[in-house]
Amino acid sequence: MTVVTTPLSSAQARTAVPLAERTTLRLGGPAATFLEATTAADLVEAVRTADAAGEPLLLLGGGSNLVVAEAGFAGTVVRVATTGRRADPLGDGLVQFTVEAGEDWDSVVAEAVAQGLGGLECLSGIPGLVGATPVQNVGAYGVEISQVLTSVDLMDRRRDGSVHHRSADSLGLAYRTSVLKGTDRAVVLRARFALTAGGLSAPIRYAELARVLGVAQGDRVPVDAARQAVLELRRGKGMVLDAADHDTWSAGSFFTNPLVDDSTLAGALIRIAERMGPHVDVPVYPAGAGYSKLSAAWLIERAGFGKGHAGPGGRVGLSTKHTLALTNRGGATTEDLLELAREVRDGVRVAFGVELHPEPVLVGCEF
Repeated sequence: MTVVTTPLSSAQARTAVPLAERTTLRLGGPAATFLEATTAADLVEAVRTADAAGEPLLLLGGGSNLVVAEAGFAGTVVRVATTGRRADPLGDGLVQFTVEAGEDWDSVVAEAVAQGLGGLECLSGIPGLVGATPVQNVGAYGVEISQVLTSVDLMDRRRDGSVHHRSADSLGLAYRTSVLKGTDRAVVLRARFALTAGGLSAPIRYAELARVLGVAQGDRVPVDAARQAVLELRRGKGMVLDAADHDTWSAGSFFTNPLVDDSTLAGALIRIAERMGPHVDVPVYPAGAGYSKLSAAWLIERAGFGKGHAGPGGRVGLSTKHTLALTNRGGATTEDLLELAREVRDGVRVAFGVELHPEPVLVGCEF
């Protein structure tokens, strides 16, 4: 694929733009240079220009998965603001939904549901943009992007900014990760999803969601019913953005559920039994290849960090609704947040011998 681009006007670039205003944590210092790319061509050109100049570059989407240092970003921040959606029949009851990277994710889910397309409904209410979803294989309530993603168009920054079509199978999609995560080698321009026509959801796999819907796991329900149930659950956990609710001043789940090998799992179970007794029901999920997945929220709570646990000066704290969310209670700094994150991480490690890892991208700061 060849992309014809035109240079971005220098009038579009701004300096010293506060990034705190563009992240859901409402933390972080200014961008040295800030601009918006409203078309894929502009996005490609902006990245090529920064790369050619050797300029540090940060691509900004919805800001829902970023922890930015108080010093800000001493380079160019390009906000991805590309738009466009298209639905094309694939046959056999499938529809290909093609979406530009800068589209708001939940708006895309809402449109798919409105069209009676199944597959995305359990991913309702997740903040951020479409381009970020393949990068970390976004998932919730028993569904991951890997189950519906068919392909992406990528700009390859290692090969003169050329644009390539890549199948989902080539992206190394795994639990909250892909070959794109933690690297700046490529930029997602658009994504394609295979959805089912007919108005029914994907099979409901998540026990909590099935219980709210009053169905058995594996059943299918009207897509709108599934979306509304997911939004209800997310609101109850402070996971639907609301400027008036400090529980949503967060980056969502701060820690991923830890994957542990058999040895680490055995050690953790011994420590749990010593701490809580031998008959505790520990949530453990098989993850394949000799690994198991533990619940980060369960470990955090059993290590002594309850909902609303306060960090430095009360300026940060765990959400009052969900212990996986680290929140800005007002007047916080990025270091306040990281201090709380380290406290929780260290507490879980000491209690159970399990290491927690952050899910958000850290910009200019270290965990």
